[in-house]
Amino acid sequence: MKKGQVCEGIVERLDFPNKGIVPLEDGKKAVVKNALPGQKVSFSVNKIRKGKCEGRLLEVLEKSPIELDEAPCRHFGICGGCTFLNLSYERQLSLKEQQVQGLLKPVCSSCPGGRNFSDIYEGIKESPRQFAYRNKMEFSFGDSYKDGPLCLGMHKRGSFHDIVTVAGCRIVDEDYSEILSTALTYFQEMGTPYYHKMRHIGYLRHLLVRKAVKTGEILVDLVTTSQMDNAIEKGLLDGFCQCLRRLKLDGKIVGVLNTHNDSLADAVINEGTKVLYGLDYFYEEILGFRFKISPFSFFQTNTLGAEVLYETVREYVADAGDGKVVFDLYSGTGTIAQILAPVAKKVIGVEIVEEAVTAARENARLNGLQNCEFIAGDVWKVLDGIGQKPDFIVLDPPRDGLHPKALERIVCYGVEKMVYVSCKPTSLARDLEILQARGYTAERMCCVDMFPFSANIEIVCLLHRRDS
Repeated sequence: MKKGQVCEGIVERLDFPNKGIVPLEDGKKAVVKNALPGQKVSFSVNKIRKGKCEGRLLEVLEKSPIELDEAPCRHFGICGGCTFLNLSYERQLSLKEQQVQGLLKPVCSSCPGGRNFSDIYEGIKESPRQFAYRNKMEFSFGDSYKDGPLCLGMHKRGSFHDIVTVAGCRIVDEDYSEILSTALTYFQEMGTPYYHKMRHIGYLRHLLVRKAVKTGEILVDLVTTSQMDNAIEKGLLDGFCQCLRRLKLDGKIVGVLNTHNDSLADAVINEGTKVLYGLDYFYEEILGFRFKISPFSFFQTNTLGAEVLYETVREYVADAGDGKVVFDLYSGTGTIAQILAPVAKKVIGVEIVEEAVTAARENARLNGLQNCEFIAGDVWKVLDGIGQKPDFIVLDPPRDGLHPKALERIVCYGVEKMVYVSCKPTSLARDLEILQARGYTAERMCCVDMFPFSANIEIVCLLHRRDS
């Protein structure tokens, strides 16, 4: 087999994350992303390494028996945003469960003195909403082909440059589509150029839209370069603001912002934000708590799903945190810490992003919580400087999981129980092996589907120390 060779095969199974496994004639297997079990696919070999073959999907030659007759979104297959939109929700959950079990069952089974995985695993909890569940979208400006008309939406599947306009996207509500269409029409009529990633010239970069599910408040942030005369830019942005304020939406726009970003990275980076109208924050509610959210604050993108996730964490902590000191490590804006605060003696949150820590402190004051402390810094560097020792630990690390040095410090506390919240099963599987080797055993585990139509899944795992 050679690089560039075109092959065909039937997808045998799906491994996390979104890796279709295709058996080949020589007994080897190829990994092809964006394919489904049962599909017959053609793919181009783009990598051969240590006997492993990776291919780029070219065409689905025959549909899988598990696919829907028609996907419920006209952008599916072109837009790179959704993976499983051509499956029923029940099929999506089943596929995610199979992948999680395939990763974690062998790990848990290898634990000395551990329980059967079937006794630990408690199933998957659905997202309360399957459609229109997201509370944040980052749309990109660009074109759908070289030197084409201005587009605003998501990257095309497999493309770094091409953009597909996604008005009518099914994972957000109609307000997002109205705002997207209004922004696109306005800047098309004004002839405003988008930022070219290769030439590094242009003005329009991203449109960030956030909407609270509970309060209906909307924040719109236009992300641009600073490559425009100030007077011309002011007139352009004033006109944009007026267009947005005339919209009849289900929610209410409470703020319109402009963020400058001259970074070469194709990401929303804040290099200075000014308010064009209203406020630079909005409020959202989770489980009776109120949170103030800025454009760049981390907040779970599925509000109702986050309630399911945090209720699960609270259930797993239960009496273990009652009247005790709880460490919430990788605490973000402090949502978990504040939800646990009413039953804890004290909650100490540690988070590396200073803006998130500032937001966590403000939100604790907003909710009248006196027993929350938030510390800015890297977990493995900060822990040694905290005078108190925890009775219980909650871990909610980023996708790559726990830093080895942080893991060692966490284990040294010797707490009886801890809860690990993971958004990447492969990272949890790796960290779980180490935690088991250091004396911990998985006691309870379940999945929470926070991201319908994507390949991602959250896992909540309760661990206890074996010698306790």
